[in-house]
Amino acid sequence: MDRDPLLDSADEAIFQLRTTAAGPTGRLPVTPEMLKDMSSGDFFGLTQNAGMGWSPAQLLRRQFLILSTQGGVRAADGSPIALGYHTGHWEIGLLVEEAARTISANGGLPFAGAVSDPCDGRTNGTAGMLDSLAYRNDAAIVLRRLIRSLPTRRGVLGIATCDKGLPAMIMALAGSPDLPTVLVPGGVTLLAEEAEDTAKVQTLPARFARGEITLDHAADMGCRACGSPGGGCQFMGTAATSQVVAEALGLSLPHSALSPSGAEIWRDLARRSALALMGLDKTGQTTRDLLTADSIHNAMVLHAAVGGSTNLVLHVPAIAHAAGLTPPTVADWARINRLVPRLVDVLPNGPRHFATVQVFLAGGVPEIMLHLRTLGLLKLDARTVTGRTIGENLAWWEQSERRSRLREKLRQLDGIDPDDVIMPASRAREKGLTSTVTFLGGNLAPEGALVKSTAISPALLDANGVYHHEGPARIFTTEAAAIAAIKHSTVKPGDVMVLIGVGPGSGMPETYQITSALKHMKGGEHIPLLTDGRFSGVSTGACVGHVSPEAWAGGPIGRLRDGDIISLSVDTIGLEGRVEIISATPGEVGARPIHPDLKPDPRVPADTRLWAALQQASGGSWRGCVYDSERIIRLLEMGQAAEIAQAKKS
Repeated sequence: MDRDPLLDSADEAIFQLRTTAAGPTGRLPVTPEMLKDMSSGDFFGLTQNAGMGWSPAQLLRRQFLILSTQGGVRAADGSPIALGYHTGHWEIGLLVEEAARTISANGGLPFAGAVSDPCDGRTNGTAGMLDSLAYRNDAAIVLRRLIRSLPTRRGVLGIATCDKGLPAMIMALAGSPDLPTVLVPGGVTLLAEEAEDTAKVQTLPARFARGEITLDHAADMGCRACGSPGGGCQFMGTAATSQVVAEALGLSLPHSALSPSGAEIWRDLARRSALALMGLDKTGQTTRDLLTADSIHNAMVLHAAVGGSTNLVLHVPAIAHAAGLTPPTVADWARINRLVPRLVDVLPNGPRHFATVQVFLAGGVPEIMLHLRTLGLLKLDARTVTGRTIGENLAWWEQSERRSRLREKLRQLDGIDPDDVIMPASRAREKGLTSTVTFLGGNLAPEGALVKSTAISPALLDANGVYHHEGPARIFTTEAAAIAAIKHSTVKPGDVMVLIGVGPGSGMPETYQITSALKHMKGGEHIPLLTDGRFSGVSTGACVGHVSPEAWAGGPIGRLRDGDIISLSVDTIGLEGRVEIISATPGEVGARPIHPDLKPDPRVPADTRLWAALQQASGGSWRGCVYDSERIIRLLEMGQAAEIAQAKKS
């Protein structure tokens, strides 16, 4: 009878079986006193370690846990056996290996675990994006559980690269205050030669639909965008900004953010980070010593100086919350952004749009900090994983061979003056660099909104650096309808695109396919976007997001109608502005019902709905979309008490 290959195999080797084996040789290095005092779990852990092949004689070494967001399966030669979700987690297993070998060579016992992460670029415009922000919280919880589930670890090394996995990893480390922890940023991908970058290629479908490019161009450019198989994107989006923030927090070694994935300098970072972790353990310094109000301040300052992603307005408060610190408020963000000039010319902000790896070669975070030190904007006494302060690290960097050689390497490789990439405040002003984020008020955003003011074309600003726009609203209740309007040219210059129902209540997906399509369509710069959702860190244009209250919370943005006249003003110098309806009074708008086409997205999964409810109970997007356990428990208890009281009445 013929064999069914799904039900059985023709390979005789599968029947060469045994039920016993000799097991590891040697003896556990235990003493009578240890056996009397240790838990059964600790003893069983030694057994498991020996069972996995580690030398029994070395099992009492100091144990360190390496956590990563590794994804995919690579062969030894780097070729794919199974693809990952994105380049950002594709190569970081190499960093895990380097760190583990370093720990072992220095008398430690390494452990490794992983919680992989999704790709916001891959899920843009799909139902997968509805899980993106919720994933961050879930991953942080799982990572913390993995840390606690290895009770014998002395410290934790976290390795992550991209949009949600890296903030989740930082939150997990921040939530481990009694342990030494070090964060290894997974680096960035190289620019591809004679190709579009990973931001621009995401606009290929929209440009083709509008007849602006050929099929051959789309196929060619779409294939060649990644110059190397690993690392985060080439622009200062959420992934790159999170790497910068990690270093600014003091959780990463100096000059660690934005290193080129796969390069020896990148591998070297993993080795030195492992040594830093072991050093912190020896000196007794923990995450509680590193993450303070001063380090949160420094993270916000660096965010402003690089012109970072608006998504960090969600992530930095979440990190602060995880660390038990007071999260920054909207007022704090506004104050920092008024205080700190943008000093870096990097994609997507101009004027010349350098890549993230070029920022690294120009000196990266420490180079930016030198200029911020001159301006007196840093908390220099904040401690770092080196065991030294920010100020002490900068004193080293200023005179280091590493600094001079890498800056010269940028000149040699690309003919770029590093001072055109990272520049002092006076030069930045001369180049026309404006500050990063403006926080808006107005009758359509009574609880606030934000716009990445660096992303507004200077050509659209008046002589005082103010952006003005008045135009009729075009209301869209789904992202699909909005992108269709752009592709088919049914939205026109002068209109105000209003995308509602995509705030936290729907998972708060980012809307990069909308903002990128507007950037590359003819006349798109004259179509501002207003949404209760968020957008990618690479978005450009007058894109107003995080409008609060969101439509699903009864906010006025959900009561707008087609044809309502919207006024938008953004002072990119004074960093203030307003978004308002001017064709009706707030009272008239408030009396309207919610837009009739606004309906729950049937694709939103039940667990994302639960995430939305929990984060709303915890203070919503302005507090970082976190789980405030104490407040949630208190509200649940109040609800249960009310339910019992109602039952007694009936």
